[in-house]
Amino acid sequence: MKTNNKEKALVLFSGGLDSRLAVKILQEQGLKVEGIHFILPFGEGCCNTACSFNFSQKQDFHLKVIDCSTGKLFQEYLDVIKKPKYGRGSSWNPCIDCRIFMFKKAKQYADKEGIKIIATGEVLGERPMSQHNKALKIIEEESGLQGKLLRPLSAKLLEETEAEKQGIVNREKLFDIQGRQRIRQIELAKKYNINYPQPAGGCLLCEKNLKARIQDLLKNKKVDEQEVKLLAVGRHSSGIILGRNERENLILEKMKGIVIIPKESGPTALVKDKKDVAKAKELIQKYSRHKMKGFEIRKKLAMKALNEQFLP
Repeated sequence: MKTNNKEKALVLFSGGLDSRLAVKILQEQGLKVEGIHFILPFGEGCCNTACSFNFSQKQDFHLKVIDCSTGKLFQEYLDVIKKPKYGRGSSWNPCIDCRIFMFKKAKQYADKEGIKIIATGEVLGERPMSQHNKALKIIEEESGLQGKLLRPLSAKLLEETEAEKQGIVNREKLFDIQGRQRIRQIELAKKYNINYPQPAGGCLLCEKNLKARIQDLLKNKKVDEQEVKLLAVGRHSSGIILGRNERENLILEKMKGIVIIPKESGPTALVKDKKDVAKAKELIQKYSRHKMKGFEIRKKLAMKALNEQFLP
């Protein structure tokens, strides 16, 4: 069967092994692939934006980046995860609602660009909450992609999509992978000669040790971007954050608020309110090995970028 090499496919690209394989499988069928990568407030997954962009350059496909960690999209995303329609996982992770949010945005972009095929690297049964049959169907329906969402790695275990029925995609060249083992994916990676990052949590919403901290944060009517960035940074104590190492000290120094830096070696503290300065100094002393001789106090009005990322 011949495929239309002018037909486009948009792949939701996390940067992990499965999404990389989805790109290669569709490219092998002669489709012009474009990727869409989401920067989410609570983490991007196992591959950051720079890593994903490097792969797109090597494999010759355009990567569209949607930054949901700031501005209007940040607030829109928070509204979704504060009250998820389809519940949460074992921690504070609303995986189904999160995916629906991304797929809706992907559909909007695809419609605008005239792209008829939307694909993902999802594998049936790989993730307990969002990748079983019922969840996959819910995500399709809620995002307006029923019959249009192609999952190349598990396609033979799922209903045919419109692209398969129309012969744009050859179903026989798709796969029937399922479960959490990645043996077949690793074999395909060798076939396509591609490198990939190792699996990693990435999403802070899945971290059980942060569950209580996230719950408290999301109770607030207005959550700012800095509060989310600092969820996994330092020791938190009633409005005071202390760095636990040099890296965290440097992060705190770039944040808005009152920054307290000991003149001796010790943890940096960040507080919102000047009434907490005295308590912060006590905590710095508590977690220091020697007596503090003084502190430098800086008041910062704006947050600086934590790192420089190239966004295409």
